Amino acid sequence: MNELTKAEEQVMRYIWKLEKAFLKDIVEQYPEPKPAYTTISTVVRVLVKKEFLKFETYGKIRQYYPAISKDHYFKKHIKQVIGNFFSGSTSKFALFFAESEDLDLSELEKMKSILEEKIEILKDKNE
Repeated sequence: MNELTKAEEQVMRYIWKLEKAFLKDIVEQYPEPKPAYTTISTVVRVLVKKEFLKFETYGKIRQYYPAISKDHYFKKHIKQVIGNFFSGSTSKFALFFAESEDLDLSELEKMKSILEEKIEILKDKNE
């Protein structure tokens, strides 16, 4: 899967939020000062070419929708980050966050709870 540039990712975030959108709808999502309509149009064309977006045609206008879900993209992206920065080790990735000074006790407890729940599900599955 191709990676998205920052501009492409921004457009995709808006389309994931809107689910279906005409070009004008996408442009309206941007805060002021909005990028040029032609700039967004170019990014959208690239996203269609990269197969991140599909469209339906209504006369001369197109309504765009995601060809890939936000979750699917995020999972692939995280796998690349783990591969590139943590030698493919998800435990090193988790440890990186666990050692972060930005996490407070309640966030660590929540992570612990999620992991314990997942461990129980996997144990039940393997019995």
